Amino acid sequence: MRIQNASTKIRFNYEDAFDLESQLKDDERMVRDQFRDYCQEKLMPRIIEANRKEIFHKEIMSELGELGVLGPTIQ
Repeated sequence: MRIQNASTKIRFNYEDAFDLESQLKDDERMVRDQFRDYCQEKLMPRIIEANRKEIFHKEIMSELGELGVLGPTIQ
């Protein structure tokens, strides 16, 4: 039995373990990027505040619905 040389091993990508990035189409990447921006700019500050003050911002659910990320779309 022969053991592979360490230099020929494939490097594991911990940030994309299932290589999902390569499977996304351009429009799917666009949706991902838009939702990531929303989460970083608008959602995260409210999550931090809600955690500190033990509150829940109900308008978040409406915003997620407007973004179309609450459920799958049927085509």
